[in-house]
Amino acid sequence: MSFGLVVPIILLALTWSESVRGQSSPQESFMVQYFERRMTHLEERLNQCEANAASMTQRFYDLTSEFRGQLSALTAVKSEVRTQLESMSSRVDRVEGELEYLENKIPAPQNIEIDETLLEQQVMDAELEQLKKKAKLKLNNDCSTALSAVKSLKIVKKVGDTHGSWFHDPTPGSSKVYFLSGLRNNTVLEYASVKSFTEGSTSPKVVKLPSHWQGTGHVVYKGFLYYHKADTPNQIVKVRLPNGTHADTMLLPGAGRLPAYSLNPNTYLDMAVDELGLWIIHADPEYAGNLVITKLDPDSLALEHTWDTLCRSRGAEGAFLICGTLYVVYNTRYGGRSSVQCLYDIHDTIHSEESPVLFFPKRYTSHTSLYYHPQDKQLYAWDDGYQTIYKVETQRKEDQVSFGTE
Repeated sequence: MSFGLVVPIILLALTWSESVRGQSSPQESFMVQYFERRMTHLEERLNQCEANAASMTQRFYDLTSEFRGQLSALTAVKSEVRTQLESMSSRVDRVEGELEYLENKIPAPQNIEIDETLLEQQVMDAELEQLKKKAKLKLNNDCSTALSAVKSLKIVKKVGDTHGSWFHDPTPGSSKVYFLSGLRNNTVLEYASVKSFTEGSTSPKVVKLPSHWQGTGHVVYKGFLYYHKADTPNQIVKVRLPNGTHADTMLLPGAGRLPAYSLNPNTYLDMAVDELGLWIIHADPEYAGNLVITKLDPDSLALEHTWDTLCRSRGAEGAFLICGTLYVVYNTRYGGRSSVQCLYDIHDTIHSEESPVLFFPKRYTSHTSLYYHPQDKQLYAWDDGYQTIYKVETQRKEDQVSFGTE
């Protein structure tokens, strides 16, 4: 029954009940009350139906609006996908054209015959090139000396932070001293000489770097500063010291994942200079955390050669090179008497297992940096905040290398 028919019936029933109420018997009066209750119930249900109809209308409107929004978003996605497909199609067409061009330029595979003799020759040439690089390093400057003892100790000064580095420029004829305090900074102090640094009679030249360094593994070579750039895993920066301008940069493959020395956890890349030139020392987790040394071309920063050593980084506080031989210095976590307990010679002339332990002069502290100066045969060390110099003794590698043990 439709709502339009129910309403007149209800009105008719009410009118009839009013007319009957005045002239009815008790039974008729009971019937009238019954019909009135039924009419009231029907009216309530009618109101509920109207409310449900209004609610359904609102829900339908909301669903329609949501559907329209999703349909609009779907249309936008469809347009984007169509654009990407058209772009992909054009790229595929371009690649097909390039492949067709290469096929016309390059003969078919069945027409190419691989000469095994030629391949063998290429392998031999590559191996020969590696041997030439090693021979070049070996013959350079007739460098055949080895460390035999670390002798006298001289405390030059105590200034700056607990961690830092200081060193000479090993370029022949240069007497300048460079001072880098802290584990992270961008300021270098340049002194005219060790005497000037010690006495402090003249103010140093302040050089501002284009970026901050990290750790204590810096070095100066031929008027350029080389350092590990802060907030990078393996980036080496080369800076012109006269004006502090950027000269070059390079990334050292495989480096920066492990500190070079476990007792100096902030130094990941340690630069070094010896008679053969510029080096980088770092630890490689793929070789059980052992140290790796890389020879660099100081002009182009190109990698000349890399050697994996058996010297562990665990327990080490620093290292230096003399004539292509790496000497690793070990200590205790709380500071003790430093000692060289492992070495690696790129020329395979001397071997670590045949060399006794070399102790430093008695001083129970720890080093945060060690730099060998190939001209004056001295080690410049940062010893628990003290700037220290050690005199070293060397002898020819052909002789039986005997480390002094004081």
